[in-house]
Amino acid sequence: MIRNRGVRRTLAIALMLAGALLMLLAPPVWIGAVPLGLGIVLELVGIRLERDGGA
Repeated sequence: MIRNRGVRRTLAIALMLAGALLMLLAPPVWIGAVPLGLGIVLELVGIRLERDGGA
């Protein structure tokens, strides 16, 4: 995937921040489950990029 550690780390941090922002801004009604779910997915992708080295 991404071999450059600096780019990978920057992308992981950006994805985690975007995920956290989506989770915080999700409205407290059932339609808020969509951005909340997307935020959780972005968080998991960011964590995996950071932890596994993008593999």
